[in-house]
Amino acid sequence: MMQKHLTIAIIQSNLVWENPIQNRLDFYRKLSDIKDSIDLIILPEMFTTGFTMNPNIVSENMQGNTIEWMKQIAKEKKAALTGSIVISENNEYYNRLLFVEPSGKIHYYDKRHTFTLAGEHLVYTAGKKHTIINYKGWKINPLICYDLRFPVWARNTQDYDLLFYVANWPKPRIAAWDALLKARAIENMSYCIGVNRVGLDANNLEYPGHSVVYDLFGNVVETCEDDKEDITIATLSKDHLKNYRQKLQFLNDRDSFTLM
Repeated sequence: MMQKHLTIAIIQSNLVWENPIQNRLDFYRKLSDIKDSIDLIILPEMFTTGFTMNPNIVSENMQGNTIEWMKQIAKEKKAALTGSIVISENNEYYNRLLFVEPSGKIHYYDKRHTFTLAGEHLVYTAGKKHTIINYKGWKINPLICYDLRFPVWARNTQDYDLLFYVANWPKPRIAAWDALLKARAIENMSYCIGVNRVGLDANNLEYPGHSVVYDLFGNVVETCEDDKEDITIATLSKDHLKNYRQKLQFLNDRDSFTLM
């Protein structure tokens, strides 16, 4: 069933270092405060742990506590719930984004571009494929943090309606986050959402948030308050996309290519 509007809650939060139990409790309290009718809730990257290079300490499998918790929340809120966590599978670790529907159906995406500056490529296995999610008549492309720097990977060759990034993006490079999210929205004629954490992690890295929702022109639809925990709700319009894509037809002139 196609919905003309999709209402999304973005949760900009501090994270307790490598403590899935406490983070799940904290997010449960935040989510309990949402009284609006929501279709999709987006949490940050590695929302149960912070951006850790110690997957052996915190990893879960696909039948783990966090996935069961996500199923419970999605059912209670009657909304899809998404964010990335550390997953162990076949003796490898993944920075895996999970998208859990209210029915309990799970989609997932493994981060393609592991962050070499922090050594992520040494401990996590990179994903190899896109995941396009069909949810309530909307085609959704979920990506993770460092993926934002690689526009070819996000190129809208599949006519998706919504592109979103979950992140732990630090303060010294936040100008790039702001600029690239806006660019991804404009070049792909898509809504683009970035959900970043706030606070300090155990490596003394500071995260300023700057979580935001852009429309296909790069206009700000909604934004979270910088440097603070915040919850922002935005409603996206399918007709807004359809009308301007038909009028301008920029995507018809996109380059054709195949990624190897």
